[in-house]
Amino acid sequence: MAITLGVIADDFTGATDAAGFLVEAGLRTVQLTGPAGIEDLPDGLDAEAVVISLKTRSTPAEQAVAESLRALDALRGLGAQRILFKYCSTFDSTAAGNIGPVTDALLEALEEDVTVLVPALPVNGRTVRDGHLSVHGVPLHESGMRDHPVTPMRDSSLVRLMEAQSAGRAAVVPLAAVDAGPAAVAEALEAAREAGARYVAVDAVEMRHLDVIGEAVRDLRLVTGGSGIGSGVAKAVLAHAASDGGERADAAAPSARWRPAAGPAVILSGSCSQMTNRQVARYGETAPARAVDVDRAVADAEQHVDELVEWAAARQAEGPAPLIYATAGPEEVEAWQRRHGAEEVSAAIESLFGRIAAALRDRGTVRIVAAGGETSGAVTRALGLAAFEVGPTIAPGVPWTRGVPDGIDLALKSGNFGDEDFFADALRTPDLDETAPRG
Repeated sequence: MAITLGVIADDFTGATDAAGFLVEAGLRTVQLTGPAGIEDLPDGLDAEAVVISLKTRSTPAEQAVAESLRALDALRGLGAQRILFKYCSTFDSTAAGNIGPVTDALLEALEEDVTVLVPALPVNGRTVRDGHLSVHGVPLHESGMRDHPVTPMRDSSLVRLMEAQSAGRAAVVPLAAVDAGPAAVAEALEAAREAGARYVAVDAVEMRHLDVIGEAVRDLRLVTGGSGIGSGVAKAVLAHAASDGGERADAAAPSARWRPAAGPAVILSGSCSQMTNRQVARYGETAPARAVDVDRAVADAEQHVDELVEWAAARQAEGPAPLIYATAGPEEVEAWQRRHGAEEVSAAIESLFGRIAAALRDRGTVRIVAAGGETSGAVTRALGLAAFEVGPTIAPGVPWTRGVPDGIDLALKSGNFGDEDFFADALRTPDLDETAPRG
């Protein structure tokens, strides 16, 4: 299986985010839960892009570098000529973070001297102007990310953020160059490289800008940023393949033919983002919802898991899918962390959601919506899934996926993605051709 594009994602929901955009762009895409997942891919699986999801967003830099280089080796073993290092569209990396160290290691391994920083995802309100990242028009350091419990973002300058954690200099390609087209972006990128820049932040305030940038950087061996730039690169690659007379199967067919699994569903929410808090509140207005007792998750996990599983199973046949959540506001999260320690709380909640997912799967649950990168990672690990086929998009950056070969359907949502009705929308059966095959 020779692939067109390989993606190294720093968390699980970031991987599904990237995979969803690649499918929409037209690439047949498979997502793996780690480099070793390549060994579990079925023979004859047709894929043009492979996304490897890691759990490195908040790990020590040395560990993140080692795991990312292993993923790179796996992707190059599949023939990948282009690599996307995918991180969050809100950057999520402080001066002690690892986006810089990982980027430096990938550049060295690929024997390249420059790459781009393109976290922008305008469809989800993430824009970059003059090298400064904003969320729905609010500078990053003034947005809700300022109080993120793990990676509080206290600066919006991509130049300063990157230089604080890397070994090189950063520069900016301004919006005027992007508006002028791919040639102008490529020229500005080359000028920055000649001036000694190792990382070049590229402005983007509309989704069309990502297509321009994708064309300009199509031949770069390493691109870094959010899922949107992956879409831009994929579109450019496919457009050039078509112009060169290449023939390929209809890449959109797997998504178009997707049929949701019929059977019990559950929502597991561990994210404490502002949007997920609103989504939990909205869904709980009309559907069964139960909060995790975090103190018991730390001190009495086994019995608490059993209670939550019984509660959810009893409600799955009665109406809307039940929601179990550890989603809370900053003050409540800080109180948990004071009582038990931040790492202990995170580990306990992740373990709890993983055990709930596995237990409900064993009882016949066939669809799981997981909110939050750590929660999604815990769920997929507990289910023992190594690979996923990627299906239709629920909301920008959030596709349905299907475990290979397990067959369970998963929607893995990054905390701030989706609107307030996301949970209900995700589990609403789409109007699809009932004669179409699943998958």
